[in-house]
Amino acid sequence: MTNQTIPKKYDLIIVGAGPAGYTAAIYAARANIKVLMVAGTIPGGQLLLTTEVENFPGFKEGIMGPELMDAMKAQAKRFGTEIIQELATKVEVGGQPKKVTVGKNEYTSKALIISTGASANWLGLDSEERLMGNGVSSCATCDGFFFKDQEVVVVGGGDSAMEEALTLSKLASKVTIIHRRAEFKASKIMQDRVLNNDKIEVLWDSSVVEVLGKDQVSGVKTKNTKTGKSKKLECKGVFVAIGHTPATSLFKGSLEMDKAGYLRVSDNVKTAIDGVFAAGDVADPHYRQAITAAGDGCRAALEVERYLEGI
Repeated sequence: MTNQTIPKKYDLIIVGAGPAGYTAAIYAARANIKVLMVAGTIPGGQLLLTTEVENFPGFKEGIMGPELMDAMKAQAKRFGTEIIQELATKVEVGGQPKKVTVGKNEYTSKALIISTGASANWLGLDSEERLMGNGVSSCATCDGFFFKDQEVVVVGGGDSAMEEALTLSKLASKVTIIHRRAEFKASKIMQDRVLNNDKIEVLWDSSVVEVLGKDQVSGVKTKNTKTGKSKKLECKGVFVAIGHTPATSLFKGSLEMDKAGYLRVSDNVKTAIDGVFAAGDVADPHYRQAITAAGDGCRAALEVERYLEGI
């Protein structure tokens, strides 16, 4: 007798949850594929930090982010997806079978879909965390509409910050970009678009040290990085655009990534290793939307179905 755990076998293991993972599970399980989802300890990704989602089709009055994730999870389970709400501690992607370790347990499958997502980088302020979803956001496309004809702030100096500011300028009455340096690191074309936009102003050499407001954002407190002087700026929304970090540390050395850590894919969802697919923000540094992640999940599941038929 040994204490070695007997591997539990599946056709497909999905590592990660969120719109991509749940959609993949729904499509795969409906195709009579035996699916295990290793969802992580807080399954649902960025939507768990979102209050109201108004741009996901089918919900004319909008839906709360966590509620949408709960509905997707229930739908995946309805079709037979097994879900473990724990973190994968090791993933072996090469050869057959694929192996996923969760604590002391090992699970095997013929195919893998990675949907571990990406998390926004934040300023690390207590006030920022407290007002997240109540005026603090990391996605202008998701939340910009809520700030129509209001003054907002964008924090950052890269291309993503320029994109956020330009998106918000179509909706807000005024956009102020707060950047800690005296020049942007964004591409020249993006800088020109921002600096030539009448609705966008820039507060140079400044960092946000506090987000103001009790239950809703009312402004920010900034500090000049050269003089140390503080300043208060009124606004209704704070959009933090200082980058995202894809959850790919588990796959370093085994899957190809770009310099930012996003998984490299071909045909939207195929990694360089047969039988291993990626869906959602973990391989998407551009769109980062619930609907595009769900589309990736659909594509990945359909590719898995074709892959399984051929082995």
